[in-house]
Amino acid sequence: MSDWIVTHCDDAAIAEFARSGFHGTPINTVAMRAGISPAYVFKLFPSKVELFVAALDRCYELVQQAMAAGATQAGDGGPEKILHETGGAYAQLIVDKSLLMLQVHAQSAADIPEIAEAGRRGLRRVTEYAKTRSKAEDDQVQRFIAYGQLCHLITTLELDGHDAEWAGILTAGIRDLKAPETPERT
Repeated sequence: MSDWIVTHCDDAAIAEFARSGFHGTPINTVAMRAGISPAYVFKLFPSKVELFVAALDRCYELVQQAMAAGATQAGDGGPEKILHETGGAYAQLIVDKSLLMLQVHAQSAADIPEIAEAGRRGLRRVTEYAKTRSKAEDDQVQRFIAYGQLCHLITTLELDGHDAEWAGILTAGIRDLKAPETPERT
């Protein structure tokens, strides 16, 4: 089995499950996006649960890669700087929303034991990476993860620029979570 086709199928599954969730995504839409037959998807992943879990594992792999890139930018700047840069890299990653929405849908399908375990495995991966790479204290890592969850809410509910006072309380001091403007080509 080609690693490329598995990764390609995982990426197609991320996009489709992010859009419609576990329960609302038929395998044929993942297959169509991946450019392969539904039968081949089932050859790679014998069940829809296994496909979703593989997509969630890939999601957290990409999250950790982004965190590593942010940590590299911080150098040896100390725990707070490393966590700040790591969080900034993650914030840029979730601007696309696919990885973020997959995590949200995983939480809504956590009554399925394999999905709940994959979610815990991903959160463990992120938490342990943040702790090990930053050498931060446990309470700093806890705040980092909690801050990330707040960023999830701000992004999914599009609270950036929302005029209500309550939204301003939640978004105050949060770095811009919108996609950077790209110049128009002429």
